[in-house]
Amino acid sequence: MERSVILVKPDGVQRGLVGEIIHRFERKGLRLAALKMLSLSDAILDEWYAHHKDKAFFPKLKSYMKSYPVVAMLWEGVEAVTTIRKMVGITKAREADAGTIRGDFAMSQQYNLIHASETAEIARKEEALIFDPKEVFSWEKADYDYIYLEEERK
Repeated sequence: MERSVILVKPDGVQRGLVGEIIHRFERKGLRLAALKMLSLSDAILDEWYAHHKDKAFFPKLKSYMKSYPVVAMLWEGVEAVTTIRKMVGITKAREADAGTIRGDFAMSQQYNLIHASETAEIARKEEALIFDPKEVFSWEKADYDYIYLEEERK
């Protein structure tokens, strides 16, 4: 099973959308492996957004991500990264498709509620930044027989 890191950003937490976001991933059939609320440190943000570090908007992005706690989650499933990215919608939320999380609940490019790992490789890096291995749980999802064919789960 593939994993993806989700952050419900400060605006999503402030707007009370954590439960809605969890609900959508659960209804899709993904398995929650880890969940916690935290304040992001400078060190985590510098590494998380290393690709934006030299851009003019980086200080504002960093300040926004430190403005309020975030809810971090780790979700698992077959092709979880691609599936979750489709469910989240594009970054510029006002242009995101209806039915996606951003398309249904956000209007801004920065205040777009949620982060989702871009690739499985990035997800592994993000998981290591946010979660201690003791915080990640592996458990048998009883309804997997009704979500995936047996050969899809291998």
